[in-house]
Amino acid sequence: MEGRRTFIKTLAACSVGSARWVSDLRAAGTSRAPKLKISAVKAVRLKDENNQFVRVYTDGGVYGTGETFDTVGAAEIVNGYLGPAIVGKDPLQIENIYTGLLSSFKIPGGKAPPFMKGTGGPYLSAVSAIDMALWDLAGKALGLPIYQLFGGKVRDRVAVYFHANDPDTARQVIRDTGVKAIKIMADGILERLKSAGKVSNLFDPGKRLGLRLTYPEIDALAGIAASIREAVGPEVGVAMDVHTKYDTESAMQLARALEPSRLMWLEEPVPSDNLDELASIRKTTRTPIACGENVYTRFGYRQLLEKQAVSLIQPDVGKCGGLWEARKIAAMAEAYYVPVAAHGMFSAVGTMASAHFCASIPNLMLQEWGRYLEDNVNRIAPKPAYRAGYIEIRDTPGIGVELDPDALKEMVQPGFSL
Repeated sequence: MEGRRTFIKTLAACSVGSARWVSDLRAAGTSRAPKLKISAVKAVRLKDENNQFVRVYTDGGVYGTGETFDTVGAAEIVNGYLGPAIVGKDPLQIENIYTGLLSSFKIPGGKAPPFMKGTGGPYLSAVSAIDMALWDLAGKALGLPIYQLFGGKVRDRVAVYFHANDPDTARQVIRDTGVKAIKIMADGILERLKSAGKVSNLFDPGKRLGLRLTYPEIDALAGIAASIREAVGPEVGVAMDVHTKYDTESAMQLARALEPSRLMWLEEPVPSDNLDELASIRKTTRTPIACGENVYTRFGYRQLLEKQAVSLIQPDVGKCGGLWEARKIAAMAEAYYVPVAAHGMFSAVGTMASAHFCASIPNLMLQEWGRYLEDNVNRIAPKPAYRAGYIEIRDTPGIGVELDPDALKEMVQPGFSL
């Protein structure tokens, strides 16, 4: 009975991420993992942001938090279907839960599960956030940071990149933050230039953005890239994202026009659902081609890598299937000598979770921290430790970042709660 009370006290300490768990177990003469059951799964979405959070609770008080972004409906899917399907399961059996969520766990009421293998969208985003929450929970329960559960660190800090769309902003961001790489968002640049009357959609002026880039548009984007490259110098990495907006020929011409600026990559020049076209673009240019935020699970990445369609990949741990699936994707890419530049538009929670993934893989190039400069979303959780272009990897159990309860209460969409 006394031993049981000691166990419960130790488990309670886990709920706040206490690293004493492991030492207490050793003192008790055992190294066994705690016996836990999932007691509840809840998801919320924010009012004015697209961030959605999942929390997995257990009967022992320890919980984990995950995040997804750039999706619609994931929170409702977790609350109504996937969350109830895993209540009662051992949260440390993460591979089992992940596999079951994709194709075998029945939803409440005895209904058959949604069959999600080979798909993306809100279902896989929901699964990804649950997976992230489970790894956070596992780290807390075992008193270890997530990277340690993945086999340890390859690096002590993770290089990140921010966003900037003009030379002055790029110089200021680099001066203020010490970041070593930035990304240009092409659609935002063209919208601004069109509003100023400096470029137009020549053949169809009513279009917001044309499928076929005109020569003035290509020249404008190449000019912006060149001006930013001149402003930041050769020691800073520069990339450009065009968000799948254009056709193959436009992408080829743009990629060639960008070659003098020596970009790190041109991101998603065409949609990722036609990998042959993506591969044809890569073969015509010295500008590296990247994609991945809209490629899902290792099965989608298998085709991307086999066709040699990209120079680097950009898995998003909140969309591709989760942290463990991202590890499998990165390992597959390593066999093709393809580096990883992880996509990320998260709050601090998802950003730090992604950093654990990035710290644990040998073929990392960079990690995106797309929301670093956005004050609103940064209220939801304290920023990870950052210095001069790098996220520093600490040994706090789990993800190592917690949601701020007061900010969460203020920012959450009515009708949702954790």
